[in-house]
Amino acid sequence: MRIIISGGGTGGHIYPAIAIANELKRLDATTDILFVGAEGKMEMEKVPRAGYPIEGLPVVGIKRELTLENLIFPVKLGQSLFRARQIVRTFRPDAAVGVGGYASGPLLLAASMAGVPTLIQEQNSYAGLTNKVLARWAERICVAYPGMEAFFPAAKIRMTGNPVRSDIQFADQQVSAGQQLFGLEATRPTLLVIGGSQGARTINEAMEAGLTQFVDAGIQVVWQTGSAFIERARKAVATVGSSLVKAYDFIYDMDKAYAVADAVVSRAGALSVSELCLVGRPAILVPFPAAAEDHQTKNAMALVDRDAALLVRDQAARTDLIPAALALLNNPAQRQQLRTAIKTLARPDAAREIAEEVVNLMKR
Repeated sequence: MRIIISGGGTGGHIYPAIAIANELKRLDATTDILFVGAEGKMEMEKVPRAGYPIEGLPVVGIKRELTLENLIFPVKLGQSLFRARQIVRTFRPDAAVGVGGYASGPLLLAASMAGVPTLIQEQNSYAGLTNKVLARWAERICVAYPGMEAFFPAAKIRMTGNPVRSDIQFADQQVSAGQQLFGLEATRPTLLVIGGSQGARTINEAMEAGLTQFVDAGIQVVWQTGSAFIERARKAVATVGSSLVKAYDFIYDMDKAYAVADAVVSRAGALSVSELCLVGRPAILVPFPAAAEDHQTKNAMALVDRDAALLVRDQAARTDLIPAALALLNNPAQRQQLRTAIKTLARPDAAREIAEEVVNLMKR
């Protein structure tokens, strides 16, 4: 099998794509997989790290406000479509998979024009613009939330859930390894703070202001800040002067991070929500309010409405997040209730189901 997987821009697109690729290789180790991403985006570093080759397109996104940058969009799109057609002709894929993000548009369009069967994987509860446009040509659309008929033809939809990294499924077996990796004490409660692959300014500023409260309560904090905030975070940790707080710009060993967490503070991107369901960790979700069509709030409410997570609005995070986290860590009964409820929403076989849909496309 020869398969192209395209898309990226954020970890929420990249890691599901890698999970699908890994499952395709598990189904058939001889499968030849090529990734296509956007030049300068994080997939150009993360995908090779996972062991797969990647080609870059010069594509850029459209700004939602009127800017001069939008003037170059048609030029970049034309260049990207030309390059995508070259890649399809050279690689000769049997199928193409799009996971959302700038690069999936030109690549899946070029694949469709060449008669290559295509599959879209939509992670969010509100479909992205690229996937809504591509749905016209896609043969199959794999989704993670009910009600996606509002965006896609019902006959093409398959409810699979979101694929996550395979190691996440075995996080509970990594507690000791996680404590050793992050230098944690086994007897103290631990809060994991993750603002997505690029960090979250509101969450970071709330944590910066509240570190002393966690230290005074004897709570350990594993804090992923993103690269833009890491220097401020390190200064804040140094000011507090406690080894209980560990700050990182990016955490690669997320299975171990989840393993040590008694509670999690997180954005509500589709990947984060899916991982939290799979590992069954009590969570406080702080949706990013500027996400397209406020889809992170919709993702979060899918859990909150089932009593499977707590919600703190972004605009209230600077005042409400620290008290909410402290209260949750001091309430074992509530943590257990959230843990039980969120586990019922997990879809551990999502990557396998999507990989099988790709294989079925080629068979047809």
